[in-house]
Amino acid sequence: MATERITRVAATAGLAVVLLAAIGVQAVAIAASWGLRYWLPGGAAAVVVGVLALVRDRQRVVAVTAGLVVAGSAVVAARLFDLPTEPGPALALASAVLVGSAVRALPPPPAGLIAAGGLAVAAGAWPAARPGAGGSGVVALNGLCWLGGVAAGLTLRLLDERAKVTAERVRRDERLELARELHDVVAHHVTGMVVQAQAAHLVGRRDPARATESLAGIEAAGGEAMRAMRRLVGLLRDTADAPPASAGTEQIEELVERFRRQGPPVRLRLPGETTWPPEVTSTVHRIVREALTNVARHAPHAGQVTVDVAQEPDAVVVEVTDDASGIPAEQRGGYGLLGLRERVEALGGTLHAGPRPGAGWSVRASVPCGRP
Repeated sequence: MATERITRVAATAGLAVVLLAAIGVQAVAIAASWGLRYWLPGGAAAVVVGVLALVRDRQRVVAVTAGLVVAGSAVVAARLFDLPTEPGPALALASAVLVGSAVRALPPPPAGLIAAGGLAVAAGAWPAARPGAGGSGVVALNGLCWLGGVAAGLTLRLLDERAKVTAERVRRDERLELARELHDVVAHHVTGMVVQAQAAHLVGRRDPARATESLAGIEAAGGEAMRAMRRLVGLLRDTADAPPASAGTEQIEELVERFRRQGPPVRLRLPGETTWPPEVTSTVHRIVREALTNVARHAPHAGQVTVDVAQEPDAVVVEVTDDASGIPAEQRGGYGLLGLRERVEALGGTLHAGPRPGAGWSVRASVPCGRP
C-alpha cells in the first residue's frame, strides 16, 4: 500500500539522518583528539555498514553478513594499527540495525548465528579499550546497541508472528463461513431437484408436458448448484451448525437504516430487481456491513456516508465512502477488511480499500454474478 511505502521511506530517511549525525560527531571527536587521519578507517567502515543497513531489505543475508565482516575488520584494524577503539558509535548503531533486522526476519538458526556474530563484534572493542580515553564508554555503548538491536528484532518478530496467526485465523473463519453458506445454497437446490423429480415421477405417465417442466426445473437447479460449487471449490466446511446468511437488498436497507439511527447520515443507492446467486447476495450484504462498521468505529464524525450498489453486466459493484478527515490510513484497515477480501476473492472478485483524494475513505468491491 502507498501508506506503508511512505512509512518505510520515512523510516529509512530517519535512520540515514541518525547515522550521518553519528558519523559526523565521531569524526569531530577523533579529529580533535587523535587527528582526522585516524578517523578515516573507522569512518569508512561506518559508511559502508550504514549503507548496508539502509538497503538491508533487498538482500538481507548478504547485507548482514557483509556488514558484520566489515565491522569485524574495523575492530581488527584498530588493534593492529593502534587506532581509536572500534566499533565506534556509528558503526555500532549500523551493526545493531543489521542484527535486529536479521533476528526479526530470518529463520531461528541463521538469526542466532548472526546475533552471535554481532555480539562478537561488539565485544571485540573490549581488549582495545583504553580506560583513560573513554574506551570503557565505547564498550558499554557497543553492548547496549547490540542488546537493543536484538531486543527490537525479537519484539518485532513476536508481533509479526502474532499478526500472521491472527490473519490466518481470520481467513480460516471467513472460508468456513463461506463454506457454510455454500452448504445451505447447494442443499436448497438439491432439495428442489428431489421434489421436482418426485413430481415428474408421479405425473409423468398421465401428463408428459408437466413432467417436461419438472425436468427443466431440475436442470436449472442443478446448473445453479454446480455454478455455486465451482465458485467455492476447495473450501472446507465447519461441521458446527450455523444459521444461513442469504440477506437480500431489503436487509441492506434495514442495515443502513440502523446505521443512520446511530451514526452519520447515509445516502443509499440500490439497483432495481435483482437475481443474484445467494452467495453473491450475502457477500454484498457483508461488504456493506463491514464498511459501515469501519465508519462507525473510526469515523463517527463523518458528515456524509454513501453506499452505492450497482448492477453491471457480469458483476455487482459495491462502493461505500465517507468524507471523514484527519484519520491516519493505517487506523482504517484491520482484520475485518482482510477477511472481507478473502471472501470476495474466493468468489473471483476484487476489493480495494484506502483513502480518497482529499479526505475520507473508500471500500470498493466487484463481485462476479454471471457464469464463471
